[in-house]
Amino acid sequence: MEKRNLTVVTEFILMGITDHPELQVPLFVLFLLIYVVSVVGNLGMIVLTTVDSRLQTPMYFFLRHLSLTDLGYSTAVGPKMLVNFVVDQNTIPRNLCATQLAFFLAFIICESFILSAMSYDRYVAICKPLLYTVVMSQRVCRLLVAIPYLYSTFLSLLITVKIFNLNFCGYKVVSHFCDSLPLIALLCSNTHEIEIIILISAGFNLVSSLVVVLFSYLLILLAIFKMNSVEGRHKALSTCGSHLTVVIVFYGTLIFMYVQPKSSHSFDTDKVASIFYTLVIPMLNPLIYSLRNKDVKSALDRLWKIL
Repeated sequence: MEKRNLTVVTEFILMGITDHPELQVPLFVLFLLIYVVSVVGNLGMIVLTTVDSRLQTPMYFFLRHLSLTDLGYSTAVGPKMLVNFVVDQNTIPRNLCATQLAFFLAFIICESFILSAMSYDRYVAICKPLLYTVVMSQRVCRLLVAIPYLYSTFLSLLITVKIFNLNFCGYKVVSHFCDSLPLIALLCSNTHEIEIIILISAGFNLVSSLVVVLFSYLLILLAIFKMNSVEGRHKALSTCGSHLTVVIVFYGTLIFMYVQPKSSHSFDTDKVASIFYTLVIPMLNPLIYSLRNKDVKSALDRLWKIL
């Protein structure tokens, strides 16, 4: 049987965002600004929903953890991406690549289920207002957050360990960060098992979380149409407007990235889409909630006066 000439890969080469040297500085400044706004916005939302007594409700409890997951996966990718703009050779050690992959997967998977938990919270608030405090108790809220954290951590570790226990070929160039599919393309070993794991888990994660979101909003819309008061309809829509915007942006990008036919994929469009959901979405989420939410604006004013 013929033996393959395998090389122990100790580091990977990141392709970076662009091959044009004249764009390095402008893109560095742009992505640095995006990342700083993302960190400040999400940290601010975490602090605000923790210290303000009027934001101690289930909706803002979930919003706090949404900001935590946004901060998590943008930080897993962002700093290394920024470093790559100012160094000559864009490399990442094998261990750091595995760590980046594990944290990125854990937080991005967790975010999808937190968004679905937030949809369920809005459904209970609008369709079952008299039972809201009973149904969305502290214990239930903590459970709806703890399960996604545990599940996403287990799944990310499983995928990361499976990939990095296999043999890589000598070719070790990946995209601008360590994602599962580009890494699998570099494996010399049989990848059937890990591909099946990723296919089943990705399908389950996307479909199950999206079904909860769609079913919740279907019931919400039916409840709103049954309302006689125009003011009541407007209030109900405004309470879920920010979350619905975040859901459309998040799932729209993921569906564009992973569900489109393989023949229509191109490296450039995939790169733009991956940058969008790893850096731009974490920046947009706190902005959407702060600009569209009166409670958050009021809490910001109160905090500003105290400071």
